[in-house]
Amino acid sequence: MTLDSQKNMKHTRIHKEGYFILLGFFVAYLIIGLLIWLKFYPIVFAVFAVLSLPALVVAIRFFRKPHRIFETDDPNLIVAPCDGVVVVIEPTDEPEYFGDKRLQVSIFMNVFNVHINWYPIAGKVLKSVYHAGKFLAADLPKSSTENERSTIVIETPSKVQILVRQIAGLLARRIVTYAQEGDTATLNGELGFIKFGSRVDLFLPLDTEIYVKMGEKTIGNQTIIGRLK
Repeated sequence: MTLDSQKNMKHTRIHKEGYFILLGFFVAYLIIGLLIWLKFYPIVFAVFAVLSLPALVVAIRFFRKPHRIFETDDPNLIVAPCDGVVVVIEPTDEPEYFGDKRLQVSIFMNVFNVHINWYPIAGKVLKSVYHAGKFLAADLPKSSTENERSTIVIETPSKVQILVRQIAGLLARRIVTYAQEGDTATLNGELGFIKFGSRVDLFLPLDTEIYVKMGEKTIGNQTIIGRLK
């Protein structure tokens, strides 16, 4: 990571997906706190305030929006679409869109990661479709085809197509996808948001040069996943 990227990530705001949730959390916090203050001793209110503060901090951190800018002159670089850990790097069949074997790279997100999803490469969005499904643990292989998910296909200026799949998990119950068919995909642009954990799959051409390893941590819109041939 460059010094510039480290500076970029210091400027963090609250993501728009967290506005109403955090507002509701804060209002509930105030109401419950007021009731405790009026009906019990101040020490009880103090205990409530101390015990509930970590939950408020975790909620705020979950919806954080770091300022991250990725700059490159190479249009074939594939950038990590999210924070997390690489859990899959293998050739696998992709039956939904390509109908053939592709190189799959999957990144698992936990509740402490930034949950914004970025476009991994510039191009045009050819497909964006949502699938209702189950809420299996996101680290299971079958979650890619059985869980609630969204599929986004991007075609690069050189006519190479890659597929990005947002997958809900055991705790994640909401996938937000901003990408729509016909949109222009740009590096640094937000593809969507996954609330409360889960994973993102990339399906790439088999000859893609991969730069990450199994178990490696990724930083969304910063870590280079690989390069298209």
